[in-house]
Amino acid sequence: MKKLLNTLYVTQPNVYLSLDGDNIVLNKEQEKLARLPLHNLESVVAFGYTGVSPALMGYCAERNISLVFLTMNGRFLARVIGESKGNVVLRKKQYHISEDEVLSAKIARNFLVGKIYNQKWIIERMTRDYPLRIDMAQFKAVSQQLSSILLDVRACEDLERLRGLEGQAAVSYNKIFDQMILQQKDAFYFHTRSRRPPLDNVNAMLSLAYTLLAHDVASALEGVGLDAYVGFLHRDRPGRASLALDVMEELRGVYADKFVLSLINKKMVTKGDFLNKENGAVLLKDEARRSFLAAWQNKKQEKITHPYLGEKISWGLVPHVQALLLARYLRGDLDEYPPFLWK
Repeated sequence: MKKLLNTLYVTQPNVYLSLDGDNIVLNKEQEKLARLPLHNLESVVAFGYTGVSPALMGYCAERNISLVFLTMNGRFLARVIGESKGNVVLRKKQYHISEDEVLSAKIARNFLVGKIYNQKWIIERMTRDYPLRIDMAQFKAVSQQLSSILLDVRACEDLERLRGLEGQAAVSYNKIFDQMILQQKDAFYFHTRSRRPPLDNVNAMLSLAYTLLAHDVASALEGVGLDAYVGFLHRDRPGRASLALDVMEELRGVYADKFVLSLINKKMVTKGDFLNKENGAVLLKDEARRSFLAAWQNKKQEKITHPYLGEKISWGLVPHVQALLLARYLRGDLDEYPPFLWK
């Protein structure tokens, strides 16, 4: 259980939520785990199978406290709210900004600030931890390039220009990504990003990690009442969760890339875990995919201190916090959307 930004997160499975006066009570197997006042809560987010008493559901609906249900893996199931009050206003604001490229750029640049800043942090950590195993001069040069691009992104108010700057940053970062693979170099290497289909072992894992991250972020956005399919940096396209892709940009490197690198460097995956298809596609075998998913879930349980809130949370709650911060910015409660700047 964790309370952040007036949202209660129930992360234990099989918890029954009930009402006692003006309080929410968390029960598990006849044991009362916690009792909290509802008057200052905006929403309750429950992971795993959770029962809710009709009394609590009615109380929350009357007071516009949303109840959000997700699987233990973070997949969005449902969001229960009462009359449409703040939620409809929030989405109308989201749609209005999305239609205006200048307003969209002011939000989109913060997503990219987070992405490039975190990529630079990864590079700096490598130079500190493995100075003898990488090309220090090249890493320092790329770090300087990212710093320069970061300054341009902060001042940019044009979406096309932002996309160009993002592309420059990606080229610089991808140039040295292969050097971050420290083990099993015969089977794991990175020359370029290949997506549909992934053409090597590293790209196969990156594609799966990005897919999982996109689903987690989309669930978080739906949980706070935003439309995951209407973005600011990524424009509307049928079937694409554009806003989820926007928000996950700042988490790609520090969350997904580092996760994949960790699996390789700790030899948690090996050459034999992959299947090569006739069309050149490379896929994880079934057993290896299950191990990958289990490791992903374990990663989500690791504790960190959120750089903006200054509170300890699990990695799995980071998309939910960023979704909350974005919703607060759109409502006018924050002057600017604070990206996730990992240190």
